[in-house]
Amino acid sequence: MIAKLRGILDSAEDGFVILDVNGVGYRVFCSAKTQMKMPPKGQTATLLIETQVREDAIHLIGFADAVEKSWYLLLGGVQGVGTKVALAILSVLSADELSMAIASGDSKAVTRAAGVGPKLAVRIVTELKGKVGKISLSGADTPAGEIAQAKGSAVDDAVSALVNLGYARMDAAMAVAKSFKQRGESAQVGDLIRDALKEFAP
Repeated sequence: MIAKLRGILDSAEDGFVILDVNGVGYRVFCSAKTQMKMPPKGQTATLLIETQVREDAIHLIGFADAVEKSWYLLLGGVQGVGTKVALAILSVLSADELSMAIASGDSKAVTRAAGVGPKLAVRIVTELKGKVGKISLSGADTPAGEIAQAKGSAVDDAVSALVNLGYARMDAAMAVAKSFKQRGESAQVGDLIRDALKEFAP
């Protein structure tokens, strides 16, 4: 199985690139965000590879870094999420944004990806919520890690109140998590909301 390719970027199309490795052109499917990280045509590029073997074809899926590949593998474990949908999600949400969306339960953010409806988005968020911490990006010192650690009725109530005020769940959860980290477990709902509103102030 191919795990990594390093070669000359021959061309880039919608959804894939052609990587010339010693005269052999490999078509590698990848997210839009990975494509954006590719060097100009004719320069050397390196991609981590997930080899997908089917009865009628062998597909190579490429990633700019290990974090995105880890997310791809996690997404692929959710029923209804194939390669096309997983790459669509990773095309509109960076690994950090996806971590935060799942940690905060913001399924609406996931529906921004083509082919992801509300039901599938809820399934993705629900099934992966407990696995956010397994991604190296989402340590306790990251926004996603803070959201995952900020638990309790006060946090939940503060986030719900902010959502009712019109703020996106992911943004509300991030702001509340930041306040919770500073104030500790004794934080009150009102304090968390006030701190969050200060974060939103222009």
